[in-house]
Amino acid sequence: MRINLRSICFLCIAFSVFAASAKEPDWSAYSELLQQYVKPDHKEYMDANFVDYGALKGNEKFSKLVEQIADFPLSDLETPEERMAFYLNGYNILAIKMVVDNWPIVKLKSLGSFFKPVWTFDAGILCGERVTLRYLEHEILRKMGDPRIHMALNCASMSCPDLRIEPYTASKLHLQLEDQSKKYLMQDNKGITVEKDVIHLSSIFGWFEDDFEVVGGVEAFVRKHRQDLPEDIKFSADLPYNWNVNAILNRSELKKALAKND
Repeated sequence: MRINLRSICFLCIAFSVFAASAKEPDWSAYSELLQQYVKPDHKEYMDANFVDYGALKGNEKFSKLVEQIADFPLSDLETPEERMAFYLNGYNILAIKMVVDNWPIVKLKSLGSFFKPVWTFDAGILCGERVTLRYLEHEILRKMGDPRIHMALNCASMSCPDLRIEPYTASKLHLQLEDQSKKYLMQDNKGITVEKDVIHLSSIFGWFEDDFEVVGGVEAFVRKHRQDLPEDIKFSADLPYNWNVNAILNRSELKKALAKND
């Protein structure tokens, strides 16, 4: 009996040490912010989850969230799912931060130029490393080999897949990414538009066409997540991309935002 008790105690201690050394961040603050400041809405012929960027400006809880991901130890993320969930959340949080820091703006993309796109700007810090949105997308997330990341990244623009109103977590990641993919491919004028002779897809499927080869190509991916599409029809990733910010600007905010572009 003593041996069994000792064995049980040893296993409990070992499990506790493992749990303490390999864990995701506590995303409760991020979850609360999403629930409070992100709501479904509609503009410019598109549905989207809209962010109240003005309310987040100067919000102490949001500032602490940014500090949390900046200081989080990368070594705590031991599984591919933990790392992917963390970097998806990190990308989306830093994209929000870039808008908040420059609010009001009409589009995040307008902060940059052809020669210096906003995606190459310093976006903030993740796990002690200064990063850009381009670095997070191309050098970290795309290299994980799952094209569904493109259904989860939100660059604060109307045509992006919706900002999910819950954090990504390792335990739910597969289901969350499947849900994101299905939702995006049901959004008319945004993820897909079905016409008689052609299915128009988001430009995302053209820009990152090679990433979908691991699942049989773009058409295979689309048909898996949208099973009511007709056979023998052309697919074309040519929907115009709407870079306008996923938010409603009031009259005063719009005036200030337009003045910045003069």
